[in-house]
Amino acid sequence: MNMQEKGQDERQSERTVNRGKVWLVGAGPGDAGLLTLRGREVLEKAQSVVYDALVGDGILGWIPEGAEQIYVGKRGGSHTKSQEEINQILVEEAEKGRRVVRLKGGDPFVFGRGSEEALVLREHGIPFEVVCGVTSAVAVPAACGIPVTHRGMAPSFHVITGHRKNGEPAHMDYSALAREGGTLIFLMGVTSAETICRGLIEGGMDRHTPAALLEKGTTAGQRRVLSTLERLWEDGKSQNIKPPAIIVVGEVCSLSESLQWMEEKPLFGAKILVTRPKRRSAGMAGRLREAGAEVVELPAAEPRLLEDTSFLDRTLERLADFRWAVFTSPSGVELFFEYLRREKKDIRLLMGLKFAVIGAGTAKALCRYGFYADYMPENFYAKELGRGLAETILHEMKEEEKRGENGRGGAGCEKPVKVLLLRAQKASPALCEELARAEIPFEDAVLYRTEFPAPSMQAERVKILLEKKAFDYVTFTSESTVKGFLELLSPTDEELCGFTAVCIGEMTEKAAREAGMRTVTSEVPSMDSMAECMISLQSVRA
Repeated sequence: MNMQEKGQDERQSERTVNRGKVWLVGAGPGDAGLLTLRGREVLEKAQSVVYDALVGDGILGWIPEGAEQIYVGKRGGSHTKSQEEINQILVEEAEKGRRVVRLKGGDPFVFGRGSEEALVLREHGIPFEVVCGVTSAVAVPAACGIPVTHRGMAPSFHVITGHRKNGEPAHMDYSALAREGGTLIFLMGVTSAETICRGLIEGGMDRHTPAALLEKGTTAGQRRVLSTLERLWEDGKSQNIKPPAIIVVGEVCSLSESLQWMEEKPLFGAKILVTRPKRRSAGMAGRLREAGAEVVELPAAEPRLLEDTSFLDRTLERLADFRWAVFTSPSGVELFFEYLRREKKDIRLLMGLKFAVIGAGTAKALCRYGFYADYMPENFYAKELGRGLAETILHEMKEEEKRGENGRGGAGCEKPVKVLLLRAQKASPALCEELARAEIPFEDAVLYRTEFPAPSMQAERVKILLEKKAFDYVTFTSESTVKGFLELLSPTDEELCGFTAVCIGEMTEKAAREAGMRTVTSEVPSMDSMAECMISLQSVRA
């Protein structure tokens, strides 16, 4: 090999090493819960995400903050990018050495043009992987109570595109389709519904064959029109059915009323924005999705451990001065133990401490680290925590005095009666006021501060949804989330009137109400109570 050939070889090798990879990921029909585990795993590691219009709003919230996001949606004949431009974007992003996720509605190889993109990548020598998605051809009928096959009724099903290249109506052999005898599923066929129905009837299919138009299946906007082949177009038109929607033709459509299940969920039809901090958001979002809601996550406030922990370091050096440690949030618990790990501090330092927590969520977080709360108030508010803890400590002191011990730290007492508060900057003064009123000595150690997120693509998408009044409910778990929501989105008065703010606690509700929102407060300050509150409101609306 001569020097010139060797140099070319080395340059080619360098390009190969620096070249990235593309994952063609199917995002499913819209419901975030139908994104596959592999799909979410790949998405969360993405450095660049090229996504379509039909990707669910909830899924887009899982794109990593630092990833470049490129919208290439096509809907209703309006294309932001041509397919050739999309192909070029994928190549260019991969050649930057990035992990590129091409996020598509449904499955990338079911009328998703994923194979075309894969061929282009192969031509450019760019490695790719296909991550299959749940196709709307099966999932949307199932969400509407329609099985695509059923013994004795539909031994097969056929998936047909309602459009050809450039959005033209597809030319079909309607006679052949009419003879098949299985379930016919037409994707992207709403605008051609009249042509399709007439074609099937003229091709020999019984005009009374059950048929359905299914709009925005698996999302909060899901609607179904059940009819016959002869009446489907007119019935869909009268109900103002619009894309994205699919057409299903076959006897299995007659099972919809008996098998529909999604509409029975208590939060079906509700679209909810969760503003809770990212580390706490998943649990609440999961509860709401389980109840049938479509959930979008936009953390409006994030707890961050203080950069300067010197005060905390000094406090831990004299931990023997304290008998009680108090946590007022699950985030506080998690950040405290993260601090211990970071500083390589042994949890045996905490031996002998008693723990007080503000509520069940904080108690659960503490339990995950092997500690059980010694005190938790019945009502999960700072004032109740302070008052109840003071009463508990005073009772302890009386019992010690009865045994001849000095409750103020005298001889015979294992630890002095002093309380260490581990909480956020600008926390509620009510806790300190109650302890001071009872003359219980305490130190208020600032553990973390609340940061408000910077503008992001997700915030821009949520702003558009607010403008469309797409949300039924927005959840707020603290005054900070209200403040962060207002700063991040700058909603207009009209937008603030477009949803109900579901709040935890009086102070949170007050902040939301003063901003101009229509508010309700959960009966108990807990995630379960917030969910029950929305279920109650939704039952009235249904």
